[in-house]
Amino acid sequence: MVLTMIMGVSVPALTAELINAITPAVVDGETGYFFMLGGILVGISVVQFFFGFFGSYQLSRVSNMLEADLRSVIYNHLVTLSFSFYDKIQTGQVISRANSDIKAIQMFLMMAPMMLTSILTFFLALTYMLTMSWELTLASMVSVPLVYVVSMKLRSVMFPLSWLTQARQADVAVIVDENINGQRIVKAFAQEAMQMNLLARAARKLQWVQVKSVEISAIYNPLIESLSVIGQVVVWVYGGWLVMQGELQIGTLVAFNMYAMMIQMPFRFLGMLLAMEQRAKASAGRVFEILDENPAVTDPDDPVDLVDPRGEIRFEDVHFAYGDEAILKGVNLNVDAGETVAIVGATGSGKSTLVRLLARFYEVGEGLITIDGVDIRQLRTKNLHYHVGQVLDEPFLFSISIRENIAYGKPDATMDEIIAAATAANAHEFILETNDGYDTVVGERGYTLSGGQRQRLGIARALLVNPPILVLDDATSAIDVRIEAQIHDALLALMSFRTTVLIAHRLSTINLADRVILLDDGQVLATGTHTELLANIPRYSEILQQQTVAHQPVVESEQEPEDESDVQHRARLAAMMRDGHNNDRGGPGGPGPGGPGGGMSR
Repeated sequence: MVLTMIMGVSVPALTAELINAITPAVVDGETGYFFMLGGILVGISVVQFFFGFFGSYQLSRVSNMLEADLRSVIYNHLVTLSFSFYDKIQTGQVISRANSDIKAIQMFLMMAPMMLTSILTFFLALTYMLTMSWELTLASMVSVPLVYVVSMKLRSVMFPLSWLTQARQADVAVIVDENINGQRIVKAFAQEAMQMNLLARAARKLQWVQVKSVEISAIYNPLIESLSVIGQVVVWVYGGWLVMQGELQIGTLVAFNMYAMMIQMPFRFLGMLLAMEQRAKASAGRVFEILDENPAVTDPDDPVDLVDPRGEIRFEDVHFAYGDEAILKGVNLNVDAGETVAIVGATGSGKSTLVRLLARFYEVGEGLITIDGVDIRQLRTKNLHYHVGQVLDEPFLFSISIRENIAYGKPDATMDEIIAAATAANAHEFILETNDGYDTVVGERGYTLSGGQRQRLGIARALLVNPPILVLDDATSAIDVRIEAQIHDALLALMSFRTTVLIAHRLSTINLADRVILLDDGQVLATGTHTELLANIPRYSEILQQQTVAHQPVVESEQEPEDESDVQHRARLAAMMRDGHNNDRGGPGGPGPGGPGGGMSR
């Protein structure tokens, strides 16, 4: 690129020689020098083409690599951020910053080297001009200060507009993301018109900012161009007068004007580059807002790894708040190794918060949570998550095959292991009925499957990892009674020989537990069996009645609802199977993860 610039600066001087050689060629017939200069100029043009092509290709390649690297940096950082970050930012905002903002930075980085070569060209051309005529050089520079002042004014005006443009683009991305992900709700409530109006309003706000930016550019860019033309006119007029006085050759005047255009080029280019620079600056600020965000949950300097943990859990005076809203207010709770406990409470009592703290998705405000006597804040986060399995109320499935979704937590699992996990989760039969069996791609978020099928795949995924501690966050809340019975069978297989914490809304789920913990207003109100709490704690009975109404099971397609006797039979069967598993594992000291030999390593 530098070599191309040097050759470009030599062209006006050679052009002057070529023009000045016309008269000797006509008068004296000395054409050799004239044609030699012409050949040199043609050769320079050819070389400039090849070097220009190579330089542009390399510049584009490097800028695209930088774009990819920047996108990787922001994505890798996003993966490390805690849940508290995602609680306060919208998905569309993140997507916009990882895409359009990165693109704006990349475009500026691609153009910046061109500006650098323009500046070098300016000084080289200025040097040539001074050797030709310092008076004419000063005359050609008359408009340069004005161009600089106008360019700086453009820069100051464009920055707030550039920031606003990127923010408005993010607002549009948020609405588009919500419309796509919430399409079923939009159609179910016939709110297509409302969503279109929301998008139209956001698009109009974006359009207003973009039009404003165009208006500013439409004023400043022609002004910069006009000022540059004034400089050229001054060169032609004053230089023409010098030619008429015999003080300057016509070829030199032509070359001088070419150099005058070169020294004005950076200032012409400056308007466009400054607009891009301001947009890139605004985008960089938005990107660094994310990169400057520190994870709320980090590994300690000397982390501990649990080895074959028994699964004994302790909450000691645990407090937690979302912002200023206190959720947990001094929770004290013990869960023995191998025990299954159900956490029951009204909406907002802190049930889900409790298990999120156990997995250290959030950091406790006060107090202590331990596993086998080890503070979870001393554990390596990856090790903790490996040992605390999660089955959520709506398992997230990726748009990949069923096999890959089941093996997500254990990518090196064999096909036999995957089938065994699916069979234990009562998922094998319906998987075989799909188009491509275990290779069937489930679509975005698994929308091609029913709620019960997604839930069983979530259970199979947890079974395959085989964690010693299991958290079931309301895993049957949206499932009909027939599917619920199948899922309970899968849950019983999953809960065997491990510590299990159930977030329960249904009596059938509560019956799977050895012990019930009643959480009320962020505190443990009572613990005991379902029968004990029902007999002695009025608040427990009240919450159960509320949840019975609030969590009536829905009936999935192609399924017949069961009558009450069938449900009771399923509950009794589940209780019998649970008792059988308890006898098999022999309590906390029995075999498996609940057995002796748990420990830790550094």
